[in-house]
Amino acid sequence: MEPIRALGAMSGTSMDGVDAAELLTDGETIAGFGASDYQEYTATDRAVIAAAMGRWPGEAGVAQAAEVVETAHARLLSRFEGVQVVGFHGQTLAHDPAGRRTHQVGDGALLAEVLQTPVVWDFRTSDVTLGGEGAPLAPAFHHACARHIGAVQPIAILNLGGVGNLTWIDPARAMEDDGALLAFDTGPANAPINDLCMDWLGQPFDRDGALAREGCAAPDLVAQLMHHTYFYRIPPKSLDRDAFRQAGAAIDALPPSHAAATWVAVIAASVGHALMQCPTMPTRLLVTGGGRLNPAIMDALTALPVDVAPIEDAGLNGDMLEAQAFAFLAVRVLRGLPTSFPGTTGVKARVGGGQVSRPDGVLDSLPTTARHTSSRRVTKGR
Repeated sequence: MEPIRALGAMSGTSMDGVDAAELLTDGETIAGFGASDYQEYTATDRAVIAAAMGRWPGEAGVAQAAEVVETAHARLLSRFEGVQVVGFHGQTLAHDPAGRRTHQVGDGALLAEVLQTPVVWDFRTSDVTLGGEGAPLAPAFHHACARHIGAVQPIAILNLGGVGNLTWIDPARAMEDDGALLAFDTGPANAPINDLCMDWLGQPFDRDGALAREGCAAPDLVAQLMHHTYFYRIPPKSLDRDAFRQAGAAIDALPPSHAAATWVAVIAASVGHALMQCPTMPTRLLVTGGGRLNPAIMDALTALPVDVAPIEDAGLNGDMLEAQAFAFLAVRVLRGLPTSFPGTTGVKARVGGGQVSRPDGVLDSLPTTARHTSSRRVTKGR
């Protein structure tokens, strides 16, 4: 199949903004990388989304959060030209795989009409409905990345967003083969530090790790949190953004700098624990997501028994990797290829998630597996 010029978008649990990136791919290999861009959420946007966190469809604040997310995406994605399909993840507000439900706000059919481009969206529901964790979803793309950079031995990609997640990859095996991939959430990452910084400093994150570097970690509280039942579960497994809010209350009660330093120590400890749950120790740990830009976190990770490096050292874009992943997944959905596997979400069999929405009156040669329509409206600017 000829490569498709796909555009992926990601709005993560850090709630900082929307990333968008082009990818040229056939859904199996990476043929090339394209343009990328970013739309920052305003302080008001972040407050609206934060107010809806943990809520389900129809609950208070959800419609307002949907409008913020849809408008930001429409404004950003309309800047790109010549794109054949868009992969739209939306914004996760709540995630309860044990209850077989997950909630990503944002209407892909609405975006398809605004952008006049086919949109693939709702990537997680099918997996969760069939008993999977619904997350993480980027591992299929991570496998393609490992092969693209020429890896021949097992490596791991660690994404430090609001929650940490790790993908262990054996590039010698085909993506669909048993044992090629293991993926799971490692534990809290930027979310508790971001919340701390917003509450105490009025800023969305710990710039340059300055707050954490001023403090000292509390080892007893790190050890206490690492006894959380989540760490005793066998992967694959996934987390909600605020899964550790109650367990971490004692950390948050510390003076802000000590709390930030303690959360950094928790991140390193949880990643170390995750590496021990991998089939073999990876030859390299490539770090992506906002956490790689926090020197305090990266310094803490260097104590782990693996070669740790920002993913840019391998020639990849750590700012846009998640957005590129949803471009990749969109093409896989169009082709009817699986997007999650027993080793990545714990689903019993390979699953191809995602709905495909096409704008009315627009015909193209791309394959499709579903259609969804909406009569809601969104503006491209604010």
